Amino acid sequence: QVQLVESGGGSVQAGGSLRLSCAASGYTYRMAWFRQAPGKEREGVAAILTSSGFTSYSDSVKGRFTISQDNAKNTVYLQMNSLKPEDTAMYYCAARKATWGIWFRANDYNYWGQGTQVTVSS
Repeated sequence: QVQLVESGGGSVQAGGSLRLSCAASGYTYRMAWFRQAPGKEREGVAAILTSSGFTSYSDSVKGRFTISQDNAKNTVYLQMNSLKPEDTAMYYCAARKATWGIWFRANDYNYWGQGTQVTVSS
C-alpha cells in the first residue's frame, strides 16, 4: 500500500503561481495530478512516468503547468503558473502500479491522496 500526501494548495489571484507537492511512501510507476471542481467531473491535468520522466498534460493546462519529480524523495511536484479562476478546484495526487494505460483515466490509478484546495480569484 502506498500513501500519498499532498501539500502546497492555497489561494492566489489570477496570474499568480502555486506549487503543489505529493510525497509517496513507496515507489510507483506513474504519478498524476487530477482536479475536481464542484459539480464537475474529476479531470486529469498532468502525469509523469517515474522511470523515464516522460510527461503528459491536458490541453487546459499545457504551457502553464509543469509536473516534475524528485526520485530520491519519491515526490512529485506540480508547478502552476498563470493561474486562472477556472483552475479553482480540489487537486489530487494519484499513483499507478504500472506504466501502461490511458494517462488521465482515473480508474487506472491505484492510490489517491486526500486532496489540496486551490482557489484562484479574479
